Amino acid sequence: MPDIQKTTSTTRSATRGDAGRSDRDRRRSAQRRSKGSVTDRVFVGFDLAFVILLGALHALPTAYPRLWWLQLLCAAGLAFRVSRASVGRSALLGFAFGTAWLCAGTWWLYVSMHRYGGLSAPLSALAVFALSAFLSLYLAAAMGLFAKFRRHALWLDVPMFAGCWLLAELARGYVLTGFPWAASGYAHVDSPLAALAPVIGVYGIGAVAAGLAALLVTGLRDRRQPGGVTAVCVATVGVVLAGLAFVKLPGYTVATGTLQLSLLQPNVPQNEKFAVEVLPQNLEWAAKNLMAARGDLVIAPETIVPLLPEQLPPEYWQPLLKHFQRGQQAALFGRPLGSLETSYTNSAVGISRDTVKVEDGFYRYDKHHLVPFGEFIPTGFRWFTNLMNIPLGDFGRGPRVAASFPVKGERIAPNICFEDLFGEELAARFADEPVAPTVFANLTNIGWFGDTIAVDQHLHISRMRTLEFQRPMVRATNTGTTAVIDYTGHVTQAMPTFTQGVLDAPVTGRTGLTPFASWSSRFGLLPLLIVALLPLLGALVLRRAED
Repeated sequence: MPDIQKTTSTTRSATRGDAGRSDRDRRRSAQRRSKGSVTDRVFVGFDLAFVILLGALHALPTAYPRLWWLQLLCAAGLAFRVSRASVGRSALLGFAFGTAWLCAGTWWLYVSMHRYGGLSAPLSALAVFALSAFLSLYLAAAMGLFAKFRRHALWLDVPMFAGCWLLAELARGYVLTGFPWAASGYAHVDSPLAALAPVIGVYGIGAVAAGLAALLVTGLRDRRQPGGVTAVCVATVGVVLAGLAFVKLPGYTVATGTLQLSLLQPNVPQNEKFAVEVLPQNLEWAAKNLMAARGDLVIAPETIVPLLPEQLPPEYWQPLLKHFQRGQQAALFGRPLGSLETSYTNSAVGISRDTVKVEDGFYRYDKHHLVPFGEFIPTGFRWFTNLMNIPLGDFGRGPRVAASFPVKGERIAPNICFEDLFGEELAARFADEPVAPTVFANLTNIGWFGDTIAVDQHLHISRMRTLEFQRPMVRATNTGTTAVIDYTGHVTQAMPTFTQGVLDAPVTGRTGLTPFASWSSRFGLLPLLIVALLPLLGALVLRRAED
């Protein structure tokens, strides 16, 4: 009996000891989990701060393209962080990177809404952030897709990252009318990758840059890769860039003829654009310089005549019309057209001896791609535009494919404001090669955004279009940059920004089709969409084969 009691006592003691150790183990395990969760939160915070910094820096080369290498490094940093992150975390990192990228690249929208639209500073800043965040959902989804389908295999993950990046940029440039400002390809207008523009366009360049960025960091986080793989990948990137820099690709277009241009830059502050007290002197300056110009073609910016047709006095309009109808020169300038019944349009009118027989006596181009909130009000957002004091807020849309304005054997293709941002839409004018444009003319008023990086960004956007189509682009702007860009993307002559005057310069037209003009005029962005989806489809097939 004593032995039984002793055994029972020992068993109870052991049980109590085991229970004590179990409690201690649970407490230690909870402490470790708590420390682990704190560590995870710290790492997530570091990741977010890191990619936010990268995203903000990523916007700089779109305004200062000599920093093109920075775009590669920033995209490489994002590729590095999402290379082993979970799907959710990769999507979060993509969202943070994209929001910072677009806030830094389009912050000047604040100027138009606050300074000229009268919206309060907090609401203007919030609107810029909200737009940037919304448009960054595409990059968030793209990075989540990459994390879900990556294979930790060099031959598939690099093109998959490039494909996902391309999908995000295509979505941002197309969905809900599109807003591809500060797209990554614009950072490379002065880089070796610019040589690819006449073949694959700005989105293709962005995809190639994303692939090179992913290649730079391949192997750094994947221990399965052999030690020398990273060095080989970095060397490959260097060889590709050096090859594109030094190997001259063929030209696809040939010169036609040369026109002497006179480009007007009125430099009217935006807060005076529609002011009644200064409107007479602004109209007088426009008419005087249009008729005094010496060029074969005189071009003035968007809405240099800001009055609606019923507001424009005949004694102002008729002398302008007769001057160019009876002379040897031609003019192309911006003014609103239409009526309250048919809707008003943001238009460009062309006048020459050849337009005498045209209806109304002038050539007409109506802007097709309208600016949301500025030129049309998206459904459900009238309350937002009512908060601002922006005139002429709801225009009609012109045709997607418009005829060119003929001047002395050259075919001048106008585009207004940010229409030169949409290369695939300009490409539609090249579907019929015999009547395709020989010269692009951008008429714009970027005075809405003040003296900001938007001025430089828009110039580089025009430069990219010249590379894609190997066509010159002439720019007549209100505040700058008024310039002539040749078919190789070089600015041959330009006026200082925020000055008033007339730029006299020659331009040489071009004829012929680049590969980009050929395929995008027929299929739009569809070929790029197919290319972007191929790596994802490949990964999906492999996954199903393994299952």
